[in-house]
Amino acid sequence: MCMSIASTTTTSLFLIMESSSVLLFSLVSLLVLSELVQQSEARAFFVFGDSLVDSGNNNYLATTARADSPPYGIDYPTHRPTGRFSNGLNIPDILSERIGEEPTLPYLSPELQGERLFVGANFASAGIGILNDTGIQFLNIIRINQQIGYFQQYQERVSSLIGPDETQRLVNQALVLITLGGNDFVNNYYLVPFSARSREFSLPDYVQYIVSEYRKLLARLYELGARRVLVTGTGPLGCVPTELALRSTNGDCAPELQRAANLFNPQLEQVINELNSDIGSDVFVAANAFRMHMDFISNPQAYGFVTSKVACCGQGRYNGVGLCTIASNLCPNRDIYAFWDAFHPTERANRIIVSQFVTGSIEYMNPMNLSTILALDART
Repeated sequence: MCMSIASTTTTSLFLIMESSSVLLFSLVSLLVLSELVQQSEARAFFVFGDSLVDSGNNNYLATTARADSPPYGIDYPTHRPTGRFSNGLNIPDILSERIGEEPTLPYLSPELQGERLFVGANFASAGIGILNDTGIQFLNIIRINQQIGYFQQYQERVSSLIGPDETQRLVNQALVLITLGGNDFVNNYYLVPFSARSREFSLPDYVQYIVSEYRKLLARLYELGARRVLVTGTGPLGCVPTELALRSTNGDCAPELQRAANLFNPQLEQVINELNSDIGSDVFVAANAFRMHMDFISNPQAYGFVTSKVACCGQGRYNGVGLCTIASNLCPNRDIYAFWDAFHPTERANRIIVSQFVTGSIEYMNPMNLSTILALDART
């Protein structure tokens, strides 16, 4: 009888201890989940597009479209190349700074794990365009449909940490930037004389085609939960140093590429207005990159630049021939140059562009700028 009582007591104690352990484990799990959810409540930021917004994904790919060698990154906080096509910070970095968040990591970075996922992710890849055949010379790059595929994969990864409902909330409340279109002209239609696309389409028909394809991409982002999307048009393609070197006899912007941009941008803005009307909400915001650039290209001195024609890093006419490498000409003061290399603005020029994203009038940001978006969202 004594043995039976002792055995029963031991069993009861064991069951109590086991129950306590399960309860403790459950409480710890809930606390961890609660902490993860709180961390995910900061505004996430997602980036899609090309080299203007790539923060280093191409470093992990076998491609020639890379910025992983000096002097790229010379003015980055580490003074080392990061894969950004800039002397320092790029547009996504500065946007993250302005919304008070840390920069998003490249999606292919092995550091993008755990709570770092809640900051968002940069899916952009240098060389890509709206069309799959844009940038074929760069071989292994993350084409836009694959970037969107990674966005789906990202959501699955986050859902495993905080659940599907919280993941949907994180994505719905996130800021999204997408920058496409320039490469579809300079690295496709105008890449070589009599290119395949230029033989297939007249320029107006080509523009209509790529804008219709862009519309599908934007609609897909909406389907995947994006609700605040900044969509940049193309900059003044004929004014970048490489096009001045190739096509300009007197330093004026190359007219045919300017024509392409002037056809593309209004049609893209029209598509954005139509999508917003169909949805019944201002999901998509058109960022007038052409005008943002032309301000300092037309009057560089007014913005503290000594030139908007000559790149800081490069060789040949306007430093616009070939790649920016350790053997290139390199300006000593990047802050007084509008262009860093043959295609891409300096960090200082990027800051001027982002200031228009944040506070620009409707001529720059239609239907609203980022400050208005943040103010509206703070009320909800």
